[in-house]
Amino acid sequence: MTTLTATQAADLVAANRILVRQGVLDAFGHVSMRAAPGADTFWLSRNLAPGSVTASDLIEHDLDGATDDPRKPYLERFIHAEIYRRRPDVMAVVHSHSPSVVPFSVVGTGLRPVLHMAGFLGGQATPVFEISDAAGDASDLLITSSSLGAALAGTLRDAPVALMRGHGSVAVGGSLQEVVYRAVYTEFNAHAQATALALGKPRYLSAGEAAAANATISGQAVRAWDVWCEQVRPDIPAGDRASGPGRE
Repeated sequence: MTTLTATQAADLVAANRILVRQGVLDAFGHVSMRAAPGADTFWLSRNLAPGSVTASDLIEHDLDGATDDPRKPYLERFIHAEIYRRRPDVMAVVHSHSPSVVPFSVVGTGLRPVLHMAGFLGGQATPVFEISDAAGDASDLLITSSSLGAALAGTLRDAPVALMRGHGSVAVGGSLQEVVYRAVYTEFNAHAQATALALGKPRYLSAGEAAAANATISGQAVRAWDVWCEQVRPDIPAGDRASGPGRE
């Protein structure tokens, strides 16, 4: 068991609100975090719309997706559990159904970086999880078991983002701030790529360009975090407000 500090709890509350404001989450989707490197538990809200999450809603889960809290957990907590189990480098996970990303999960075009801000996507198409390979052709497409979570984590492997056919995507990061940045800019990149495809044949970032852009920009993700925290600040109870330039 690990303890979530007040600052970590406030940041996780802010992450939920930011992702809603940026159009990545809506009434559905979720974001989680580890409280410490190597922790064998993670923190995720109870089953609640992300825009309503407060610090009191956060629940600790183990890597089987189990919790001692009596409140109803998210159905797809196994996404988070199995990624944390396989990826000790991951400190935070976002699962979303962001609207510009989903179309790339059902066509062969492949989501690739067209924006320098999305260099983290790398030089090849983002992997796509095909749930029918693990659950047959009559599932509801949801990740509601450890075995399905493990199959998704197997598709993700060491990538920062994986798409989920007809469902959405999962993004991971070495910090909560990084994963929020990645989830937002995955959506931005998908929108830009779709626009470019409508105009003609896009020129994607090369593997070298993607790596260089990511090396330059990833360390500055906190700039976006600080701006986004201030934008959602008025909507969050005073005791739950996240770290940033104007934190009380």
